Amino acid sequence: MVSKCEQGSGEIERMPRVVFLHPDLGIGGAERLVVDAAVALKSQGCSVQIWTAHYDPKHCFSETRDPDLPVVCVGDWLPTSVFGYLHALCAYLRMIYVAFYLVFLSSVEYDVIFCDQVSVCIPVLRLSRRRKKVLFYCHFPDQLLTQRKSALKKLYRAPIDWLEERTTGMADLILVNSQFTAGIFRETFCSLSQVHTDVLYPSLNTNTFNQLSTKAQGLQGLLPEGISHLFLSLNRYERKKNLGLALEALAVLRCSLTPGQRAGVHLVIAGGYDDRVTENVQHYIELNELAEQLHLEDCVTFMRSPSDSLKVVLLQTSTAVLYTPSREHFGIVPVEAMYCSCPVIAVNSGGPLESVADGETGFLCEPTAEAFSKAMERLIRDTRLRRDMGQAGKRRVEERFSLQAFSDQLYGYIVQLSK
Repeated sequence: MVSKCEQGSGEIERMPRVVFLHPDLGIGGAERLVVDAAVALKSQGCSVQIWTAHYDPKHCFSETRDPDLPVVCVGDWLPTSVFGYLHALCAYLRMIYVAFYLVFLSSVEYDVIFCDQVSVCIPVLRLSRRRKKVLFYCHFPDQLLTQRKSALKKLYRAPIDWLEERTTGMADLILVNSQFTAGIFRETFCSLSQVHTDVLYPSLNTNTFNQLSTKAQGLQGLLPEGISHLFLSLNRYERKKNLGLALEALAVLRCSLTPGQRAGVHLVIAGGYDDRVTENVQHYIELNELAEQLHLEDCVTFMRSPSDSLKVVLLQTSTAVLYTPSREHFGIVPVEAMYCSCPVIAVNSGGPLESVADGETGFLCEPTAEAFSKAMERLIRDTRLRRDMGQAGKRRVEERFSLQAFSDQLYGYIVQLSK
């Protein structure tokens, strides 16, 4: 696989050669950005490879199955946890091994390394005989994505947090996904407060969405008949995504509708699911139990790791997307929804403040069931508002989050680093 990637014409070899390092190439916002970045640079003529510690062709974005976008998986034999604990430490060790393998055990030639999520691999990359430039993309400080309820957990995280800050500062260029994340970066990494960071918004590969749209099948057989208003929650099965808010909002909404209206309202909760991840398994069960407690069994459908084409159909068919995470660093789902002319109802914090235009392409709400249900009810009762918001959303994506703009900006950074 590696040797195949290195083949090509002299013209391609003179272009920057970029290797992406990513911990787990599954299905999620971070993975979506890495894949889009790889595709974007490849379209600019760069030689591109993706290196990862885990890759499952059955649980990935479709672009990674393209033989022209090589994916190299090493170190998957290393544990992801120790008896269900030490996930962060294991992730660090796995990425250190990937970096070590790339530098010392492979013959891959490259000019720039693009790494994200785990910065501890950067010092290993610095050991390369010919020093190469490193671009680090910060989705969000990792130390803010975990809880520290016990003294033991605080003690365990202390050296990991120190390493994250220290090694992040070793990158030649640091990019973040939003102005919100840029502010959090400065607050969290005090020693890096003077380090310059640029914002590179995640993009949407609209060509892929258009192709999927033409291939997409309907939803027959997947959902009950007679649905007039479909709401969609699209996120990984993780507790921090606050998916229960979508269920609670539906329960409140049903109380304000007539029996006839109520019968046509349905909610789909869909998103990335990996049975290797304990939290995914547990939270899926928890959400099903919550639906039962709220007596929503007949008006909610759960989907695990829907295909790209099914996701597009859901977005195109839905009355609105319910985006429930608070203080989300960016969140690509609202952008995907808007491109599919689907209004977005999101929490009024974090990335959606930059992606969603409140009252124009959707609603930004307090993270309460009452606030979400009111926005849902407005879209049910006002067909024209729903249509206008959908059209405005698509225009916003085309103007602000196009793949071409993302590609040009990223390529500029790569050229700058490879000089």
